[in-house]
Amino acid sequence: MSNDGNQSCLEGAEDTISFLVCVFHMGEEWADLGRLEDYLSVLEYLVWVFTPLAIVFILPFLIVILLYLSILFLHVYKRKNQLREAYSNNPWDGARKTLATLWDGHGIIWHGYEIHGMAKVPDRGGALIVYYHGAIPIDYYYFLANVIIHKGRTCHSVADHFLFKVPGFKLLLEVFSVMHGPQEECVKALRSGHLLGISPGGVREALFSDETYPLLWGKRKGFAQVAIDAQVPIIPMFTQNVREGFRSLGTLKFFRWIYDRFRVPAAPVYGGFPVKFRTYLGDPIPYDPNVDAAELAEKVKMAVQTLIDTHQKIPGNVLRALLERFHTRHKED
Repeated sequence: MSNDGNQSCLEGAEDTISFLVCVFHMGEEWADLGRLEDYLSVLEYLVWVFTPLAIVFILPFLIVILLYLSILFLHVYKRKNQLREAYSNNPWDGARKTLATLWDGHGIIWHGYEIHGMAKVPDRGGALIVYYHGAIPIDYYYFLANVIIHKGRTCHSVADHFLFKVPGFKLLLEVFSVMHGPQEECVKALRSGHLLGISPGGVREALFSDETYPLLWGKRKGFAQVAIDAQVPIIPMFTQNVREGFRSLGTLKFFRWIYDRFRVPAAPVYGGFPVKFRTYLGDPIPYDPNVDAAELAEKVKMAVQTLIDTHQKIPGNVLRALLERFHTRHKED
């Protein structure tokens, strides 16, 4: 409505109602309310487009929240049992078993988690578990839970230094026997009869591997030397679809540059998809005094690669991994 039209409307208003209607149309034109419906339609479209993106980036944070809830439980448990600590050999057994049950339940409900070859993990004595590292090693958490529940023992773990700098994680790492990996400490744990889990690819593999599942171990052989020094077997491990559960943007050059320059794992992780997880344990590689660290490292790498080739369809596909929740067919058991 033009200014002349507005003026005519006001002059032609014969009663109060006509005058108010005229003022409303003037206000509508001034505020451009006629296009409000178009604006709302655009906003609705943007919400429809970006909601799935927001969800896949929020779900990884839910895992972090679950970790902090585990830590909170440990603090509560510590206070509750502080008077009994002096009379108990290991006051944390109850806490570990409770959290193991919770994490195992999460794995079964969210990922239909299965583990194949658990009998290959010894009931006593040391052994080194070597595994492929997903964007978030949640499959390894499920494995640890199963070891506690079904084997009645704790598997020590080697983690990157940055994990020990995360606020609040100290108690969780202590209770579950996580170390930052000096070879001497690893050998000591194995010689003491403990299980020890390690991923030679570590953070680099977590960030920069992708749905084709390449092993990013470089020339690392320290883990093999640890097994030789401790004279224990090595058990290879791989979880089917672990890359479809969570994925990383580490393949982007910017995040790779940040990690190479500052050693900061800044690449965002997205996902949390309820895909099917199956963990496979390969045949133990026994201690052989005639094999050096380089040869043993290569042998273990080939064993893990064989598990990937046998049980993982390449490239990984999220939709296919989701559908595997509803049927039992998979590449090979």
